[in-house]
Amino acid sequence: MVSEVMAELAALEDPRAREVNEKHGDDHGVNLGKLRALAKRLKTQQELARQLWATDDTAARLLAILVCRPKAFERAELDTMLRQARTPKVHDWLVNYVVKKNPHAEELRLTWFPDPDPVVASAGWALTTERVAKKPDGLDLAGLLDVIEAEMKGAPDRLQWAMNHCLAQIGIEHVEYRARAIEIGERLEVLRDYPTPPNCTSPFAPIWIGEMVRRRNDG
Repeated sequence: MVSEVMAELAALEDPRAREVNEKHGDDHGVNLGKLRALAKRLKTQQELARQLWATDDTAARLLAILVCRPKAFERAELDTMLRQARTPKVHDWLVNYVVKKNPHAEELRLTWFPDPDPVVASAGWALTTERVAKKPDGLDLAGLLDVIEAEMKGAPDRLQWAMNHCLAQIGIEHVEYRARAIEIGERLEVLRDYPTPPNCTSPFAPIWIGEMVRRRNDG
């Protein structure tokens, strides 16, 4: 079964898609719409997902994430998978589509957040941002802002992006911390000059916070 699926993925390889993906650090050439269509046809298959993941092929791992059963993974298994996730897309999908739906998400958040590997730590921050938005009770929001204030400016790209998202989410969701979140963003200037397409919101935290709050108030 795995060899048949790998052959299908190979047939979907598109040099132009690979060129675009490689600019973002993703070493595969499969159009994501076609990848999702293949996943839809295969439906949920946990054992196939594990076998696809084991190939270490980026397109196969993305497909594995789409056909897996997120709640079926053990905590240690997800920890290993995250540390094996070499490319940004695999890492992001694994966190957002699998870990966030897994019963061990909070334990993994606490494990990854202080990890010395900045890519692993960025997953801990992504899970923390999820809690800021959905289950903030028990989180030390002021403490998170202290860490962001001290460390975001000099953090490696992936970790910096995750910290910045957390900063914006705190400012958007928690009015009592909004002024401080905006002030930190203004002073650190992280992603201030990030190229943003028309009709998209800038990831620069003060603009991001202001835009999302405005939309909610307008609604």
